[in-house]
Amino acid sequence: MGYVDEVALELSGLALKEAELGDEKIVDQIGEVLGASSQTLQEAYLTAVRVRRAEARARKILADLARKREGAPPT
Repeated sequence: MGYVDEVALELSGLALKEAELGDEKIVDQIGEVLGASSQTLQEAYLTAVRVRRAEARARKILADLARKREGAPPT
């Protein structure tokens, strides 16, 4: 993994955590700041955000299926 990808992954994690805590606009704001100075970093960041969100959705589906199989209600 290169430097740009490492930075994008770190920033995406931090921004998504802030979004979960209530600042829903932070993900877009960080994307705009990055795009103003580095389109390459912006693209890597936005990709990392999409990947993390997709992963979270997939894990929720899998967890709900496991709960359903065990007889517990899905979340």
